[in-house]
Amino acid sequence: MHSESRSLNNPREDSRHLKRSFTVVAAFTAILWLIKMVEMAYGANLAVYGVYPGQLSGLAGILWAPLIHSSFSHLFANTAPLLILGTALVYGYPKSARVVIPAVYIGTGLGVWLFARQAYHVGASGLTFGFMFFVFTVGVLRWDRQAIALSLVVFFLYGGMIWGIFPNKPDISFESHLSGAIIGVVLAVLLRNYDPQPPEKQYSWEQDEEIELESDDEPPDKAV
Repeated sequence: MHSESRSLNNPREDSRHLKRSFTVVAAFTAILWLIKMVEMAYGANLAVYGVYPGQLSGLAGILWAPLIHSSFSHLFANTAPLLILGTALVYGYPKSARVVIPAVYIGTGLGVWLFARQAYHVGASGLTFGFMFFVFTVGVLRWDRQAIALSLVVFFLYGGMIWGIFPNKPDISFESHLSGAIIGVVLAVLLRNYDPQPPEKQYSWEQDEEIELESDDEPPDKAV
């Protein structure tokens, strides 16, 4: 059995796994803030390194666009969803995360390059949409306790993000949101059983009942 599954039977190991998951996502988020501060300090405009659809020069933006944000408010709006949804993904589905993260990262940019409006597209919102739709959809498909819990958490916190896949404001890249969402759903279907389901937790009263049933099944001692 995988170590990720075993940790769910041990509250201490489970807590360590949650902290490690958050630390990984927080480190990536910190890099985004560092990039933005360096950009502002030097008066640069990194948006020109984003994805520009249909142009060969815009292909490089597939790698750089999620790291670049148009403003601090843009970055701030992505920070909490990235932390929470990224942690939910890495914590709940550690094996799948190794596939989902690069696939959403690259796939979102490629979808934008192929189908989006002619403009520079930047920001990590495609990642957050991909993570949210993956965690929610895979929870619906798997239907084990942990998957359901994570699915409900992301839905109640960020279910309203679904409206972001539709055209709303001209300065918001709904194409990034839509691409990330589609990739998240497709990956959820493909990888729904990639991570082993956690073993069912057994409560003390259930263990006591099992002991009583076993003792009842034993034949009585013969009289001598």
